[in-house]
Amino acid sequence: MADAGKSPENTPGNTNGVLEQAVSWLGEGKKVALATVIGTWGSSPRPVGSQLAVDDAGAFVGSVSGGCIEGSVIGEALEVMADGNNRILDFGVSDEQAWEVGLACGGNVKVLVEHADDPAELNRLANERPVATVTDLDTDKRSYVTQNEDSGDLKLSAEMLDNARSALRDDRSKLFTEGDDNLFVQVFNPPLRCAIIGAVHISQALVPMAQIAGFDVTVIDPRGAWATEARFPDVKMSDEWPDDALNAFKPDTRTAVVTLTHDPKLDDPALEVALKSDAFYIGSLGSRRTHAARLERLGEAGFGDDDFARIHAPVGLDLGATSPAEIAVTILAEMVAAKHGKLDS
Repeated sequence: MADAGKSPENTPGNTNGVLEQAVSWLGEGKKVALATVIGTWGSSPRPVGSQLAVDDAGAFVGSVSGGCIEGSVIGEALEVMADGNNRILDFGVSDEQAWEVGLACGGNVKVLVEHADDPAELNRLANERPVATVTDLDTDKRSYVTQNEDSGDLKLSAEMLDNARSALRDDRSKLFTEGDDNLFVQVFNPPLRCAIIGAVHISQALVPMAQIAGFDVTVIDPRGAWATEARFPDVKMSDEWPDDALNAFKPDTRTAVVTLTHDPKLDDPALEVALKSDAFYIGSLGSRRTHAARLERLGEAGFGDDDFARIHAPVGLDLGATSPAEIAVTILAEMVAAKHGKLDS
């Protein structure tokens, strides 16, 4: 069980730890309340969708503000457990409070605090992803939306279903107003994934950085001397040939693929699989001359200009990096920029 006050990784797309702790508390016979950031204005310490779970003894996991309003939210959560009435809280975060949690200036945070008594629902949100919940903030009724179906207590319009599915694709929880209805769409996506081809020195630096940024990382390298537990402790590894490993990995729209071996025998097969997938980011190590030769080989394999445009090479943002750690920083920065649509086309 997580210690009270400890916050597991808690981004809008990665609230598993909070929900799993809530399920554990329910299994122990405790009452539980969930607090969710449903709106922010100005400089907010936590993004919309961030969650905090509280048990009836006041223990908590997660975060809705980085520390500046947690005490008040926990107090309200205890009240929700006592009276069973959900509530919406509005907080103004002062410049001084914001400074204490590492921000330059304050803002406003709106938090939904609700009684959580259904372990099946919490387990579904933790494990059956991707899914979005649509909550009517006035009635507390809720529906569930995936890319192919919807279910629940709300009758959602075609426009609202499109909005919910767009939120899923964008990985962005948000508030919507439809007529007189105030609706909150919360996104529950599986973790972002990153497949790194090559258990090289850059990979040793990139793996922990990507993990901190919320990526579930797998290192692929058939060379046994490179892909070892000693060099990559507590990291998923595959010693299959890169194309076989990537085909099993099944890159999707929440996947980044990075080839770092500088060996065409390893990088090229991985790129061929990645280019046939929906991976949101494909990066490959090598100079411009190396990349030009790579494109010739891929062209001979049947790929064209649209495919070539998807490959970020030389990999990483041009920050003048030289060391493996610096290069890893540039790669992660480029991956994050691609995820948020901030790279030049």
